Amino acid sequence: MASKLFKLAGTLALVAAAAVAHAQDIQQRTIRIGHLNNTDHPTSWGVKKFAEIVAGKSGGKITVKEFASSQLGNELQQQSALQGGVQEMLVASTTSLTGVVKEFGLFDFPFLFGNGQQADAMVDGPLGKMLSGKLADKGIVVLGFFDLGFRNVTNSKRPITKGEDLDGLKLRVIPNPVFLDTFKTFKANPLPMPFAELYNALESKAVDGQENPYSVILSSKFYEVQKFVSGTNHVYATNPVQVSKRFWDKLSATEQKLLQEAAIEAQNYQRTASRDAAGKALVELQAKGMTYNAVAPAEVARMRAEAKPIYDKFSASYDPAVMSLFKTELERVSKL
Repeated sequence: MASKLFKLAGTLALVAAAAVAHAQDIQQRTIRIGHLNNTDHPTSWGVKKFAEIVAGKSGGKITVKEFASSQLGNELQQQSALQGGVQEMLVASTTSLTGVVKEFGLFDFPFLFGNGQQADAMVDGPLGKMLSGKLADKGIVVLGFFDLGFRNVTNSKRPITKGEDLDGLKLRVIPNPVFLDTFKTFKANPLPMPFAELYNALESKAVDGQENPYSVILSSKFYEVQKFVSGTNHVYATNPVQVSKRFWDKLSATEQKLLQEAAIEAQNYQRTASRDAAGKALVELQAKGMTYNAVAPAEVARMRAEAKPIYDKFSASYDPAVMSLFKTELERVSKL
């Protein structure tokens, strides 16, 4: 009996020692995480969930502080701050990563996916891992991918029912060559502009319209300055959850594991919440006075065919290994 008690005491001592060692591996830290959207947007919901999970897993030692609505700068400024180690974390679209690893432009190719499940399979699979791996040398670590949703065109002039309806429209786009070429294909006049400047540009009629997911359109109150919203679903947008590698390398293995696990839990929560919100946002946009129209599948197919030269143009400059995997993965996920 005594030997059993000694063994139990020894086991408890080891467990206690391990717990102390584990606690020592987690330091008091404050992580600043920036993003472009307002606090009522699904991106913010995901960030808040991430902060909640990190606080729980770290016993309150690690605090994640949210900076929404471009408080830390526009997307390119925050990307630069992240790489320089000035900012710890960022949630922003893959489009801002194309200047770091150009192959991220693949996710901006028009009409790639028919649903969110296909997009998740692509970014969570071998292609997403390969592209994320290329960022490490550039000072960025990716922990997961939030859902931003399918992008749709709004404007103050007319409904977009076919490619020809884009002719002549001044549309704000993300500063990204794939987006620029996509809208030039349909004879629109795409104008690169930071997101933080967009509302004023729409209000002053400096641009006729823009393109974003429904939740962004609602959260940013574009319904106040835009009449038409068209379900073009031309690009699916995903938001990588990024960490500065300079900051990441200072963390213990325990802290890194904790943040990685928290990011995946928050990602899974956020994707579901974001997709639920998209449907509700479209209903609310119409309730607030916007005129909505769907785009017929036949017209979408025709627009996809017209955009084919964009694939060919950009693919030619991308890493052949990435392109080979992209084609394999696209074929795989298209069946989902």
